[in-house]
Amino acid sequence: MYNAPKPKLEDLPTKAQLRRSSIIAGIGAVFIGVAVYMPAELGKDPTGVGAFLGLTEMGEIKQQLKAEAAADALLHGSEEQSSVIDGLFGLFVSPAYAEEAWKDEIEFTLAPGEYTEIKATMEEGATLYYAWAASGGRINFDLHAHGGGENVTYEKGRGEVYGEGSFETPFAGDHGWFWRNRDDSPVTVILQLRGDYSAIVQSE
Repeated sequence: MYNAPKPKLEDLPTKAQLRRSSIIAGIGAVFIGVAVYMPAELGKDPTGVGAFLGLTEMGEIKQQLKAEAAADALLHGSEEQSSVIDGLFGLFVSPAYAEEAWKDEIEFTLAPGEYTEIKATMEEGATLYYAWAASGGRINFDLHAHGGGENVTYEKGRGEVYGEGSFETPFAGDHGWFWRNRDDSPVTVILQLRGDYSAIVQSE
């Protein structure tokens, strides 16, 4: 049987060398994650390497497709479910289900640079539930309210494609969105609403 020669102690790496190799390997892994993985998967490029290698655009496309899929599920998934329920149990819809149905659906399209406002007229202490999705591009919005000398900002977003939630009004007035298309192509938004409001007002 052939026995391999036993390595000499002076040929083995020292603890300092092993520690240095581990640190270098760790730094390399972090660099790969930041410079390659983040641009390719998340569309974020803090180092600029992703743009140089063409990875950032690929990551942005992945994120946009993911957001569009979520937006499509938000809109069409609920519509398909409602259609099935209406078809099977249309004669037996309970008051609880009626309360969950959307009261209004508003669709509008904004050309690049265009804006619009959609507000719900509500009393103090009322609740508004909403869900919206944008197609064709991304959109900026400012969800706020004003009335009786008071104003409040509920939420702001830049370059978004969908959103959902609810809020309770701190005062009576007009509560809703200012939408602006900062993209390079027309953007269509479908906004679904239900809650305690007396009117929907849209202005340009």
